[in-house]
Amino acid sequence: MIPETINHAGANGEENPLLEVIDLKTWFPIKRGLFSIGAGNVRAVDGVSFTINRNETLGLVGESGCGKTTLGRTLLQLEKASGGEILFNGVSIPSLGRREMNRLRRHIQVIFQDPLSSLNPRMNVMDIVTEGLVQFGMIEGSRQEHAARLLQEVGLGRDAIHRWPHEFSGGQRQRISIARALSLKPDLIICDEAVSALDVSVQAQVINLLLKLQESHRLSYLFISHDVSVVSNIADRVAVMYLGQIVEIGNAADIIGNPMHPYTRVLIAAVPVAGGKRIDAHIVRGEAPSPASPPEGCRFHPRCPEVMAHCKQMPPPVTTLENGRMVMCHLYG
Repeated sequence: MIPETINHAGANGEENPLLEVIDLKTWFPIKRGLFSIGAGNVRAVDGVSFTINRNETLGLVGESGCGKTTLGRTLLQLEKASGGEILFNGVSIPSLGRREMNRLRRHIQVIFQDPLSSLNPRMNVMDIVTEGLVQFGMIEGSRQEHAARLLQEVGLGRDAIHRWPHEFSGGQRQRISIARALSLKPDLIICDEAVSALDVSVQAQVINLLLKLQESHRLSYLFISHDVSVVSNIADRVAVMYLGQIVEIGNAADIIGNPMHPYTRVLIAAVPVAGGKRIDAHIVRGEAPSPASPPEGCRFHPRCPEVMAHCKQMPPPVTTLENGRMVMCHLYG
């Protein structure tokens, strides 16, 4: 049963993690031939574990195809988990029935990458931002006043209420998406590449808005992005994902200032610096392998500049360091 109001305190008075993900797997079967015979699996998410606390932002970074978006969709149950556990305030999400999952969606919302395709072109702004309120019976008073208040919170004027999505710029449309997500007073918002389609100046405005809303509403974010520089401006902790696995996780300042996994170093070195040079091409080799046939041993070893002989044979251990930092690499095992 999903409570209408969530209690976050544990039996000892301390706050439990809002979200706890344990050894999560999302595999997609490969079917071949006339009779759709199984020919393996695409291991999009393969043994991922992390937590998100109340009023905290976890940044999830990695190059395209590493499984970030699939992970977010699995948390929302838009994709079915193949294994592992997802606990939202102690409630197992994969075990919920359809009705209970619909109730839980009030507490977990999402902001998608492309606001134009995620906003219904046949609905005006008032209908878009109050649709969830109507669905959950949370409308008190005028629907128009609810919409005006939500738009004001995200920096849009009252005159936007009766306009249509195509009449706005990309940044304004994303603010409408944020207002829609905010309308149900959620505890967790999954931001899936929420600023990657925006200009740099607009990205900064939207990030500042998300930080402001987090402070006023005590929100938690899972902020998914391929851009380390963007994540460094919003995240409290950072998780680095490669080929379906989290290879390093820790405080944002520690990860950005002192990356330990070779892949994390590559991601950070690739960030352009004013007046500086980008990463040398020879440091990282080739393209990422297919998640349908990941390499034996460490999955990063075919591209790693610090590869050792046993990296090709044995999966690396997960090593816990100071400040709760974890890294999956034979350099520290």
